[in-house]
Amino acid sequence: MKINGIGPVDPVANYNKTSRSGKSAAKNSSDSITVSEEAMKTADLFAVAEQVKTAPDVRLDRIAEVKAKLEDPNYINDRVVESVADSIMDVFGI
Repeated sequence: MKINGIGPVDPVANYNKTSRSGKSAAKNSSDSITVSEEAMKTADLFAVAEQVKTAPDVRLDRIAEVKAKLEDPNYINDRVVESVADSIMDVFGI
């Protein structure tokens, strides 16, 4: 059995065609939008959140700085030890 004339080879072709009414859409230069202050703040927060998500978790420059300080024998003195001890006690609420 042979069926002739079933239409175009690409059945999606009819859906991809855009219908044109023959009239060109006139651009109105007076069209405008207004964005609320809240929407602008939300957009800024979203942009910052995206930057934080893409930022690396480890700051290699700070690690190198701390390593250099710890290699210096004059860096670790009583003042540094007391400061670290105070910070640890503050974290534990002591």
